Amino acid sequence: MQDVVIQQIKFLLNKHNAVLLAHNYMRDEVQEIADITGDSLALSIEAAKTSADVIVFCGVHFMAESAAILSPGKKVLLPRPDAGCPMADMVTAEELELLKSAHPGVPVVTYVNSSAEVKAHSDICCTSANALKVVRSLPENELIFVPDRNLGRWVAQFVPEKKFIFWEGFCPTHERMTLAAVQQKKAEHPDALFICHPESAPKVSALADHVCSTSGMYDYCRISPAKKFIVGTEAGILYKLRLDSPDKEFVLASPALFCPNMKLTSLEDVLLSLQTLSPVITVPEDIRLKAKGALDRMLAIPRD
Repeated sequence: MQDVVIQQIKFLLNKHNAVLLAHNYMRDEVQEIADITGDSLALSIEAAKTSADVIVFCGVHFMAESAAILSPGKKVLLPRPDAGCPMADMVTAEELELLKSAHPGVPVVTYVNSSAEVKAHSDICCTSANALKVVRSLPENELIFVPDRNLGRWVAQFVPEKKFIFWEGFCPTHERMTLAAVQQKKAEHPDALFICHPESAPKVSALADHVCSTSGMYDYCRISPAKKFIVGTEAGILYKLRLDSPDKEFVLASPALFCPNMKLTSLEDVLLSLQTLSPVITVPEDIRLKAKGALDRMLAIPRD
């Protein structure tokens, strides 16, 4: 049955000149058939470069919004519109404006795990991979960091000269990875390196041999001479880690590293979305242009 669904998906992707994107945390079978897999913003950037008319985004709502921001001429489908992000929902544009009014002139750095509207009220965006570089690019010595307090505090330790005003948002999935769980895994696997995402709690990140984004984990594990890794991020990443490095062993740091939103999208959802060309994710043009400005300022920072 699954083979039939996959064949139908591929037929409709071709028929509609569509590209299928899957975030690194999606179900294994969804990642397996995707045209492009990766981090949320990287997916949107790559999709914008394609000649596709339709983007099918297997991810959560803010990711599909980012695709709509960067590809206004393409139709963006989110197979499961109920796939949200609790962290993104922890801040609204109205709440951010109140904080900004209390700190006039202080620039706002907003993590891409946020709504289009919040991005539109920000000065510059960042990803988990480039957050430190973005913060260092700012001439100001004070900044507002929204919405992830853990990513913000991880960055702040490398720029002690700057004052951070943190929004107290967080990723519930990474927050559920406790210090005790990681210590237990390290005791069970003393020969393993521990890698984790900067959305993790500071006490957990402090134990890590390497802290990086999901795409950074692929690169690090591929290059590292180590043969075993304890992985501190959502379980979906294990699919590509094992695919990229079949000679290495990967152990999930905690069974709590499971995001229900990231696991909502099934192959059947993808098929139905392509059959109906819905649900379509749109961003009002005034918000899109302002949000794109914050993303463009980030993308304008020179890469190493």
